[in-house]
Parts: sequence; structure tokens; C-alpha cells
Amino acid sequence: MKAAVIGLGYWGPNLVRNFLSNGEIKSVICCDNNPARLKLINEKFPAAIITNSYSGILKDKSVDIVVIATPVDTHYQLAKEALQNGKHIWVEKPFTAKSKQAEELIKLADKHDLKIFVDHTFIYNGAVKKIKELTVAGELGDIIYFDSVRVNLGLFQHDINVIWDLAPHDLSIMSYILDAKPIAVSANGIANYSKYENVAHLSVYFDNNTFAHFHVNWTSPVKIRRMIVGGNKKMLVFDDMENSEKIKVYDSGVEITTQEGIYDALVQYRIGDMYSPKVNQTEALNLGVKEFLASIKEDRQPLTNGVEGLKVVKILEASDESIKRKGKLISL
Repeated sequence: MKAAVIGLGYWGPNLVRNFLSNGEIKSVICCDNNPARLKLINEKFPAAIITNSYSGILKDKSVDIVVIATPVDTHYQLAKEALQNGKHIWVEKPFTAKSKQAEELIKLADKHDLKIFVDHTFIYNGAVKKIKELTVAGELGDIIYFDSVRVNLGLFQHDINVIWDLAPHDLSIMSYILDAKPIAVSANGIANYSKYENVAHLSVYFDNNTFAHFHVNWTSPVKIRRMIVGGNKKMLVFDDMENSEKIKVYDSGVEITTQEGIYDALVQYRIGDMYSPKVNQTEALNLGVKEFLASIKEDRQPLTNGVEGLKVVKILEASDESIKRKGKLISL
């Protein structure tokens, strides 16, 4: 197959590298309207074909896949044109700027029998795949809560707030891990440096009483990438900043013994052993490319498809509405 990568900014070179290194891809076209980016890609990846013409890519019938790594407000139009011209699409997170746009793209892809891959990269991360295995096996028991912190100093985005920038990573992980339906969202945030919030807290409520919370921040003096998944049997901590032992499973929990009256309820804390399961270290983006190409060859939906992308966009939209209304609970 032949692929074209549109947008060669921060993430674009990683996409070019991974598509070029896949044996199923015969060539990669790299497209950007910035000559400096094209020059950089040409020097770094001599095998890549360089162009500044997106319309030329659309007209090229030999191009099977269009990879869109541009600002989110351009995703819809670029993706729509690619689908209309018979191309499978890979779209960076978040999928679209509006849920209606995502719904339209999903319908268009179905109509033309094309595949949509949304780059929720962390779903292909070895640690996240291990967390999924543990939850499916019942290692943690019933999931009670999902708590995530993703903070750092920069990178400020000029078209979206910090929730739209950082939360999609953890929202996609949440959707992948939790076997429950989100029913409402509450969010609070503040914009100190531009019109877009740079610090925010997002809460997601589920139909089975599970609760998820996300703290995102562009202005933290330290970089933290930590997630806690609490079950009624065991609890798990995923720290992506750890070089080894990224996952730690704790045999800890709370047990409540109720006697005759409510005031006789006894809370007992169980603190047991901790262990760190082995995690596959294969690059997540490499596995994502393999999954996308396999879904095309096997004519099936990829793991991170348009519907999964839509789920995240709906939560992001609701978070915007909640922030505007000072944390009001917004139903999904």
C-alpha cells in the first residue's frame, strides 16, 4: 500500500518513520505547506516523497491511505475529502472538533467501505494492554474509580484548551479499560495566558456508579503521567515516567462489615503485597500502524476506529459546555 502523511509538525515525523518502516507500505508521500518542514523530512527520510499539494495526493489513485496530523479544526475537511476520493484515513487525536463531524465521517467511510483509524496511541502501549488483560481477567475485581494526572510545563496549543490537548490520551484508555457507559461530565478550568484553559479538572460519571477523574495542566513545574485504577479486590498504578516497573498492582483495598446499625459499620483496610507485571516494550505507534494495515487487509474495523474517536469527542464537547457553566453536570 501507499500512504501520504499530511502535516509534518511535532508528531508528523514519528508517523512518517513508522509507515516507512512497515513492510506493507511501498512508499510514503510527505505533505506540508511549510518548506522548512519539507526540507527537514527530506534530510531525515530520503526515501520519502515530498510535496506541498494535498489536492495532488487526493487525485493520485495509487495512494491508499491518508494520514492526517494537522490542527484539529482541519481534521474534518481533510478527512472528508480523503474519504470522498477513496482513501482510508488515519486521523490524529482528537478525531474531530465536533461530534457531528465525527458522525458524518463515520457514515461516509461506511458508505465507501473505507476504514477510519483514530490515533489513540496509548491503546497500543504495552502497559495499557497489560492493564486491559488484568481487568478482563478480574484481577482488580469490579472497577470503582479511574484517576489520572497528566501535567507538564508546555506545550501550549493555540487552537484548543488543555482538556482537548491532553485528556484524549487518558479518555481513550478509560474507554478501553472500563466496561461501563459514561452518562455525565463535569469540568472546571481556568485560562491564565490565553483564551484557552491551561489548567483543568474533568470528572466522568458512569451508569454503574464507577467514577473517573482527570487532572490536566500545561503549567506544572514537573511532568507527571500517572494513573490509578481502583478495584474492589486490588488497585493498580500506571506511571509512564518510570523506566521500569511502569505498572504496580497492590493487593490493597477496603472492606466494610455492617452490623445491626449504620453507626456500627466497620471499615477495615487491607494492605498486602505489591507486584509489577512484565510489560511489552514494542513502540505503540508501530503496533498502531500494524493494526490499521491489518484492518484494511482483513476488511474489519481497527481497534481505535471512528466510533471510539466519537466517544472521546462527545466527552470533550461536554467538558467545554460544563466549563462555560462553572462545572455544571452535563448529560451525555
